[in-house]
Amino acid sequence: MSDSDEDDRLPPFVVRRVSPGGRHARLIETTSSLLVAAFEDYNASFADITRRAKRRFERGERAGMRRDSIARLNLYDRAVNETISRLEQHLDERLFSRTLWVDIRTEFGTRIEGQLDAELYKTFFNTISRRLHKTRGVDSGIEFVALDIQPTDRITHPVSRHTYSASSNLARAFGRILKDHSFRLPFVDVRADAEALALALARVFENDPVPGVLAIELLETVFYREGRAYLLGRAFGTDRYVPCVIALCRGDQGVYADALLTTRRQVSILFGYTFSYFMADLPTVGDAVVFLHTLLPDKPVEELYTVLGRAKQGKTERYRAFFGQLQARPEEKLVEADGQRGLVMLVFTLPSCPLVFKLIRDHFAPVKKFGRRQVIERYHLVFRHDRVGRLIDAQEFKDLRFPRDRFAPELLTELQAECGRSLQVDDHGITIRHCYVERRLRPLDLYLQEADPKAAAAAVLDYAQSVKDLARSNIFAGDLLPKNFGVTRSGRVIFYDYDELRLMTECRFRRLPPSRDDIMELNDEPWFNVDDNDVFPEQFPRFMGLSKEHLALLEKHHADLFDPGWWQTIHARLKAGQSLDVPPYSAAARLHAAEAE
Repeated sequence: MSDSDEDDRLPPFVVRRVSPGGRHARLIETTSSLLVAAFEDYNASFADITRRAKRRFERGERAGMRRDSIARLNLYDRAVNETISRLEQHLDERLFSRTLWVDIRTEFGTRIEGQLDAELYKTFFNTISRRLHKTRGVDSGIEFVALDIQPTDRITHPVSRHTYSASSNLARAFGRILKDHSFRLPFVDVRADAEALALALARVFENDPVPGVLAIELLETVFYREGRAYLLGRAFGTDRYVPCVIALCRGDQGVYADALLTTRRQVSILFGYTFSYFMADLPTVGDAVVFLHTLLPDKPVEELYTVLGRAKQGKTERYRAFFGQLQARPEEKLVEADGQRGLVMLVFTLPSCPLVFKLIRDHFAPVKKFGRRQVIERYHLVFRHDRVGRLIDAQEFKDLRFPRDRFAPELLTELQAECGRSLQVDDHGITIRHCYVERRLRPLDLYLQEADPKAAAAAVLDYAQSVKDLARSNIFAGDLLPKNFGVTRSGRVIFYDYDELRLMTECRFRRLPPSRDDIMELNDEPWFNVDDNDVFPEQFPRFMGLSKEHLALLEKHHADLFDPGWWQTIHARLKAGQSLDVPPYSAAARLHAAEAE
């Protein structure tokens, strides 16, 4: 670092007496200020993009909302890279001075003390520190680790909300709610929507000892995602409260209330790890996380941060929760996850923790006509795609450090043999250079063996619906075997194996050409030309691995799944640029059946 211009003008025989301590202190202060300002600039840009969601909703610009969502995801890495460039100029040869960064970390922590969203500042700092110093595992001297303060500990005031008295006239209360949330495009029929909402909510409380709704409390912030707007809050009866989420849609004639969600299961799915992130212009994030936790007490904090668009903070919270569990159970070993071994990924888990770690194998079986780069690209595609509740959110982690003795011996042997490129092993620990971390689901093939016939049948039907929902979102799963799908705690079937995944618009859906005789149809090899992107829906039953009973169930309720015409229609609509709607709630939650697609 060069001295000041004034010092440079001193005669060469004059001895400079710049206090190292003073210069060091100034460098710490200016660098900390730079980092705080960099995060706040990022945060302001994040808010700017988020605020566009209302305009997108009003104009029916669902594709524009998707572009904004991707732009917001890209914003974090761009801000980090720009900050590192500024640090290179600011710190010069002291950029990698660990001694300096120890003091910068302390000063940065002092400057953000008292901030409600201090955790977000710390995560931003950690990202920069780890990238600069190429940290493997954890370095407590130059990053914030084992955050002891949960968001709840910093909440000094409640999140902004409005309360509506509903005891005298519930429909009138809903009418006020809708009028208070006006858009440039008017509501189609406020009165009809208010009456439908009132009827739906009254049913929820009708069997209470003292029936009726006393009040409705809604967050001031409107939540937007995938072309919909959501008014989020709670409804209070005499003895209890329930979630109260109003889903608004925008049609050709105006805005209308499409659904009312009043159960934890419904809201848990809405805020689940299988959907894209919300656009919600929250003044602070921590207080919103706390409020959401009152509606969803079983939802992990990391998933709430993530679904609000704070993906990096979600990773931090997930890391903290997992390694807290690892320390709390010192006798428990990491083991290979249940299910059939994949040809591309090796998957392990801590049995007491609902997560799995997925590592790309060094070599794939010959049947896999792609490599490591293509697998990573598919995961990046899913991260930025409209997941419509059917694709699991996989978080990418690098340089995770584990104690060596926490791995079951057979797992460690398998990892070293199959995933050596992703590991660094020494006498004390193992660093996983690259992996994906996901929620652990019960593989569908195992679930169908274990569940009672009624639950198994429901899962098979939802499996078919999952394939259809993915198709409408421009995703063809590719490999439809049940082992590539999982069942959530709420009973939904989710796709989580992205090896064969591709865009619908990249596929060609064909009918089977007629054969000259029956013998040709029994051959393993096709009797016609097949290109790489050709798909033959009539052959799906042969490759689903389902029992005759379950295939008959699909033939009865989802016969169009095997009809090339259905797939060709969806393909044509997507090619024409249409956004096909996949509601994040069941038909039972919808208020006006006529509005359903």
